[in-house]
Amino acid sequence: MGEEKIEQKSKENNVLMGVLCYLGILVLIPLLTDAKNESFVKFYIKQGIVLLIAGVIAGFVAGIIPVIGWFLLAPLVSLATLILMIMGIINVVNGKEQQLPVIGKYAEKINV
Repeated sequence: MGEEKIEQKSKENNVLMGVLCYLGILVLIPLLTDAKNESFVKFYIKQGIVLLIAGVIAGFVAGIIPVIGWFLLAPLVSLATLILMIMGIINVVNGKEQQLPVIGKYAEKINV
């Protein structure tokens, strides 16, 4: 019975760390802890890093384009990033290691 509790706590910790991976800069928490040694968490660390970088770059590009970027592209980039974050969190909570659309293929190439 003790092992089941430890295993359940470990699973809950992995889910928590996986969720943190999709909350912007909080991806650093699992990246800088021992959680990165778990394959489940490592998968989400990679995706979280790519999502963070892609969101920052896309937001920057949208911000430097006058008028259209400020009023059209920036909100669309923010919405797309939010949707991908929610999709990622749903995958974590359901225990699925499923790649996010668009960025998933880039996440595979990262070594953590």
